[in-house]
Amino acid sequence: MRFEVFRDAWGIPHLRAGDPLSLAYGQGYVTAVDRAWQIEVERHRVLGTSAAFLGAEAAGWDRFARRARLADTARRCHAALDEDTRTWLDAYTEGIGAGLQVARAPEFARAGIEPGAWEPWTALGIWLSTHVLFAGFPAKLWRDEVVRRLGREAVELFATDGPGTSGSNGWLVDGARSASGAPLIAGDPHRFIEDPGVYQQIRLACPEFDVAGLAVPGVPGIGHFGHAGEVAWAITNAMADYQDLYRERLRRTPDGGVEAFGPDGWEPAHTHEEAGVEVVETARGVVVIGGPGEGTDEGEGISLRQPARVYEDLGFAALPALLRARTVADVDRAFDRWAEPVNVVLAADTAGGLLHRVAGTVPDRDPENRLRVVPAWEERYAWRGRTEPLPRAAVDTGVAVMANERSLAAPLGVEFAPPHRARRITELLAGRPVWDADGMRAVHTDTLLPSAGPLLTLVEALDGLSPEAAVLRGELLGWDRRMDADSALAAAYARVRAAVVRRIAAHDALAPLTGLMPAYPDVFRPWLALVPRVAYGLENLLRLDTIPYAERLAAVREAVEEIAAEPSAATWGELHRLAPWQALPDPDAAWPGLDGDHDCVLSTSGVPGITEFSARGPAARYVWDLADRANSRWIVPFGASGIPGDAHHRDQLPLWLRGELAPLVIDFALLTEEQHP
Repeated sequence: MRFEVFRDAWGIPHLRAGDPLSLAYGQGYVTAVDRAWQIEVERHRVLGTSAAFLGAEAAGWDRFARRARLADTARRCHAALDEDTRTWLDAYTEGIGAGLQVARAPEFARAGIEPGAWEPWTALGIWLSTHVLFAGFPAKLWRDEVVRRLGREAVELFATDGPGTSGSNGWLVDGARSASGAPLIAGDPHRFIEDPGVYQQIRLACPEFDVAGLAVPGVPGIGHFGHAGEVAWAITNAMADYQDLYRERLRRTPDGGVEAFGPDGWEPAHTHEEAGVEVVETARGVVVIGGPGEGTDEGEGISLRQPARVYEDLGFAALPALLRARTVADVDRAFDRWAEPVNVVLAADTAGGLLHRVAGTVPDRDPENRLRVVPAWEERYAWRGRTEPLPRAAVDTGVAVMANERSLAAPLGVEFAPPHRARRITELLAGRPVWDADGMRAVHTDTLLPSAGPLLTLVEALDGLSPEAAVLRGELLGWDRRMDADSALAAAYARVRAAVVRRIAAHDALAPLTGLMPAYPDVFRPWLALVPRVAYGLENLLRLDTIPYAERLAAVREAVEEIAAEPSAATWGELHRLAPWQALPDPDAAWPGLDGDHDCVLSTSGVPGITEFSARGPAARYVWDLADRANSRWIVPFGASGIPGDAHHRDQLPLWLRGELAPLVIDFALLTEEQHP
C-alpha cells in the first residue's frame, strides 16, 4: 500500500495516503518503526509472556493476563467487528508487520528476543490490557475489606482518586470567550508516565479526512484526543464503575472439571491450563483470585465480569468513525459506539456545535455491585443489560470542565477525584474574559495545592512547640501553597505531610486494615496497601472524627517536631523527581525534579509517606484551536521516537518540564518527507 511519511522538527510523523486503508497501513508501519520495542512489550503483556524477558517482577501481571483471558477476549472482539472496521484494522496490523521488518530498537538485543508476529486481534488486546485496570475494579477488594473490618460508613474516608486510578484534566472555552471567536479545547491526560510515552503524536491525512491527535501506540486511529480541522474532541476518565467482582464457590468434579455455585445451584465452569496457570471461567466471569479446592473440597474465588468479554466489544468501530467526523454531531454518533474505558467527552466544531457527554458501556445492575465484591449465587446481582442513556450536559456557561470529579458521571461510579482540580480550572478560566491558545499554559502549569487546607488548619492550631518547630509552623502558615520545584517551603510541607501520613496509618483505628496485601495476587496489591490509601485520603482522615481530634492534632504536632528537628534546605524538585516506568530500566538515567502535586492542576503524583518520586503525571498536553488548526499545540513527556539515542527520543522533555507546547504544523510544505521501503 502506498503512503507518504513527513516529519516536523520534533520528528512527529504526518502521514498522507490516497485512501483510508493505505493510511491505516502507514500508521501501523510508522508506529512499528518508531515504537517497535514498546509495542512488543505490550504484545507480550496481552499474552502473559512478558516475564520471560522482563524478569520475575512481571510474573504477577502475566498470571493475571492469562487468568483474565485477555488474549481470548481480544480474539472474540475481533471476530465480532463489522467488516469495514475489521478490514481497516487488518490494514494497520499489516503495516505493523512491515514496519517491524525495518525497526532498529536496541532493546531487542539487550532482552535477547526478536519482534514477534502480530495476530489480527493484537491491537484490541493492547487496548484491553492497557485499560483493564483503568476503571480500578481492584478498589472493590479494598472497599470490601473496609466494610467488613470498619463498617460501610468508613468507605467515605478513602473515597478519593486513589493510587491505582488514572485521570485527566480537560476544558472547553466557547467562541464567546476566545480571542478568535471560535472554541478552544485544552487539557492533559494523567496516567502513569512511561518511557516511551503512552501517547503518540500523529497526523493522518487522506482525501476523506485529515486528523491530528494523540494515538495509543499499537492501536489504529485517534480515539482520545483529535483535531480534524472542522471539529475537535478530547476525553477524561469518567471514573464510572463498569466491571464487577463476584465471590464464587467452586468445587472439583470427579472427572477433573470445575463447578461454580450460581443462583440456580451448581453449574459447570470452563477450565483449562495455560503455561502452568489454571484458567477458570464461571457464568459470571473469569476467576482472577483464588480457585477451586482439591478433590471434592470446595474452594473460593473471585471472578471478574467486564463488558468487553460479555458483549465482545471494545468500541473499535468508533475509531474510524471519529476520523471521518466533521461536526459535533458526527463525533457524538461515533462515541455512541464507544465501549471502554468509559469517558467524559468534550467536543466543538467550527459551526458553533458543542458536546459534553459520557461515552462507553456501563452495565445496569444492583448498586451494591459498584461498591464491593458481591455473592455469585444471588440473582439480584446479575446484569440487566446496559445503562442507557448515559449522562450529557449543555455547555451554557461559556466553559466546560472535566477533571474526574463527581459531576456528570456521578450516577455511574463510587470513587471520584477530589473536586480541587475541577474547581481550580473553573476559577482560572473565570479569571480572564478572553482566552487564546498561548494563555492555556497558565492553566496547564498551575501548582496551587488546595488539598493542603486540612493539614495546615491543624498546624495553625498547634501551640507549645519547641523553638525550631514554632519557626517551621510559622513558615508553613506563610507558605503560598504552591508546589513549585524550586520551593523549599513546598518541600517542608511535603515532609510534614509524609510524617503525618505515616502516623495516621499507624493509628489503632486503622489497624484492622493493615496486612491485607499478602492475601491477594501481586497485581492487586497497590489497591490494598494502607499507607497509599491514607496518603490519598488524608483530607478526609484529618477532617472527620474516625480519629479523635486530639489524636489527629497530636499526630500533626509530632510530625512538625520531627521535621523541625531534621532541618533541610532541599527544594520540592529535589524530592519530587520524575520516575517513569521502563520495561528495561536505565540505571544511568538522571530524572529531573517536577512542579506540581497530586491535587494540583499540574498533577504529578508521588505516594506521600512512601516516596515523593512521581510515577504519574501529564502523559501529554494539548490545545486544540478551532479557529485555526495551525495555531494548535501539543507535547508529550519524552519524544516521538521510542529508540534510545535517537534525536527525537527525549527532545520534548525540556518543553514538557517548562509547561511549553510544540506547534502543530499543518502545511505539508513545512515538513520533511521521509523515505521508506
